[in-house]
Amino acid sequence: MAPIIVLGTFGILSQASGGRAPLSYLVALVAMFLTALSYAHMCRAYPVSGSSYTYVSKAIDPRLGFLTGWSILLDYLFLPMAIWLIGAAYLHSVIRTVPQSVWLPGFIVISSAINIIGLKLAAKLNVTLLVLQCLVMIAFGALCVHYVLGDPTKPLFTLTPFGSNGASLPLVMTGAGIACYSYLGFDAVSTLTEETKDPQRTVPKAILLVTLIGGGIFVAMSYIVQVAHPSTSFVDADSAANEIAKNIGGDVFVMLFLIGMVVGQFASGIAAQASASRLLFALGRDSVFPKRIFAYLSPRFQTPVFTILLTAAFALLALKMDVTTSTSFINFGAFLTFTLVNLSVIFHYRLRLGTRGMKSTVMHALLPVLGIASTIALMLSLDRNAVMLGLSWLAIGVVYLGYLTRFFRVPPPELHMSNGVH
Repeated sequence: MAPIIVLGTFGILSQASGGRAPLSYLVALVAMFLTALSYAHMCRAYPVSGSSYTYVSKAIDPRLGFLTGWSILLDYLFLPMAIWLIGAAYLHSVIRTVPQSVWLPGFIVISSAINIIGLKLAAKLNVTLLVLQCLVMIAFGALCVHYVLGDPTKPLFTLTPFGSNGASLPLVMTGAGIACYSYLGFDAVSTLTEETKDPQRTVPKAILLVTLIGGGIFVAMSYIVQVAHPSTSFVDADSAANEIAKNIGGDVFVMLFLIGMVVGQFASGIAAQASASRLLFALGRDSVFPKRIFAYLSPRFQTPVFTILLTAAFALLALKMDVTTSTSFINFGAFLTFTLVNLSVIFHYRLRLGTRGMKSTVMHALLPVLGIASTIALMLSLDRNAVMLGLSWLAIGVVYLGYLTRFFRVPPPELHMSNGVH
């Protein structure tokens, strides 16, 4: 959950929601918080690091758990691609003579080289780049406030971005589906369960706090930017924050913002590729994929070179995509996973343990059902191509599961999802 992503996707979110970006972030926060509650319940029930895969496998069925892990794989394969695509779009918006088709491979090559060398280098870079992007984001927000205060036609406090003058529900839901991309990562807290003191108390609290704090940042920042730029018209929606940065701070701030935006995407891309490559490595180690290839480690660097290069090659698909489509692909896998985690709460607490009473009815039945309804509604608001690809990916997973289980006659292989992997 990189804070600066709220600026990176502001243009496409503002257009998709009809100028109601804060309202879309708020709707997304409600849906994500309901799912975060379900993660908290399941973390108490199964304090292990497998996260959603483990919860669905144990509470419902191992085969459905396998398909949960398969859905997560779609997230991890598309996440580095979307991150690098956003960074390339911003660089191209400033240096028009260099096409995105040049910037994108540059991101991929440099990030892959860093990940092949090892996580220590990546970790050191990430800390530095995270601090830099946060400083740039704070400056962006302050300049937005200064810009609005200097324009008497723009009130600083208005409910228009939240739909006070009427808002189209389909547009807001479409925007919320895109906004959820910014929240993805709150669930990863559950992967640290086995390394946390008193995990059944600490991890659920952390999951809820991460969701609420992240949501607060996204709603507040998108509100400030939406007030400063209430129009949904941009030269290029994929890099709209550059245009706004020029209006509020001039050419010098545009360059400072671009540096913060690019390094933010660069840092996130390194982390996302590291996670994706290690998920593929884990699947190879557990013989879900060919072990000789996917579980290979470089003798020199002790890193999964093949899976790093595979994620890099997969990211080249971004040359034929835009930001909206690539983030929609990621969200489809996330929404499917979140739906199953909400369902696992009902199966574990109500059906298996037989808990009853008003509190259990609300916490283990009503709220999970609302979580399921909200994630399905968000899924239906996604780009049609994303839904079709997601369903196709799921169908491939069913066929592959049939192959691994000899047409469902033996249990599926057990996946050992380690730290940094859902």
